[in-house]
Amino acid sequence: MRRLAERPEDVPSVFADRFNGGDPAALAEVYADDGMLILGGPLTGAAAHAANARLQSLGAPITVRPRQCYVNGDLALLIVDWTIEGTGPDGEPVHIQGIATDVARRGNDGYWRYVIDNPFGVEEFEGPTP
Repeated sequence: MRRLAERPEDVPSVFADRFNGGDPAALAEVYADDGMLILGGPLTGAAAHAANARLQSLGAPITVRPRQCYVNGDLALLIVDWTIEGTGPDGEPVHIQGIATDVARRGNDGYWRYVIDNPFGVEEFEGPTP
């Protein structure tokens, strides 16, 4: 498993590695303690981690392609294309995609983590609440 991101532009790939590893606790480490996930509304703490775990349970891998990374001090704005695609545990195809607008922050330990993870950017999430 990859360490946490030492550069802001690496946060999406660390997220993908941990998402694809299937361990919700490892994925939760990619978020700051006060981090927020936007899925059908803002989620924090255990609710955010549970939503990510439900997406992981689809059993399909995520791929990420960062478009842009703007850094200002200890904050970074990331624009990331992503896709979750494969076959779910029920044998049905899985295809979810979006363009994320995310904010990462460098912590006191020097690692970058998400403080706002908005996977669908300006688009409304359409589907069951994960």
